[in-house]
Amino acid sequence: MLRLTGEPIVLDELLAAVADPKAGAVVVFIGMTRDNNEGRNVERLEYEAYAGMAERELEKIAQQAHVRWPIARLAVVHRTGVVPIGMASVVIAVSSAHRGDAFAAARFTIDRLKEVVPIWKKEFFEGGAIWIGDQACRDGVWQQTGDGTADAPRDPSATEGRETSG
Repeated sequence: MLRLTGEPIVLDELLAAVADPKAGAVVVFIGMTRDNNEGRNVERLEYEAYAGMAERELEKIAQQAHVRWPIARLAVVHRTGVVPIGMASVVIAVSSAHRGDAFAAARFTIDRLKEVVPIWKKEFFEGGAIWIGDQACRDGVWQQTGDGTADAPRDPSATEGRETSG
């Protein structure tokens, strides 16, 4: 299960997707919308994504995780649209025979997702809104900015045909 959704994420679906009789461990990472960021009172987050490319990049990340660690299964669901305070924006579940591999693969997955998957986050706060992300498109090439404040395209279709690097 590697997908985007406009609906609330159902944890039981991810747990079922990674269930495996060979797995002695399941690690779940849940990224939540919090009510504050850098001294601002956050009201909500809103995500946009280039769906086709995002799903392809999630598949690549899953393949890389399977090569690097002996994991049984991996599932990722990321929200799009408005995500209110206290709701999950992203959930990653990984099963493996041992917890260390599951923890490592889950950490790798969220870190790599933030680096290369074309999903953009807009933070709405008291008095305004800003785009937040680790990516910026410069001359048609996706690059990591490192400052977490790149202004991403408002129209996901504007990225069609562009390669993601990371």
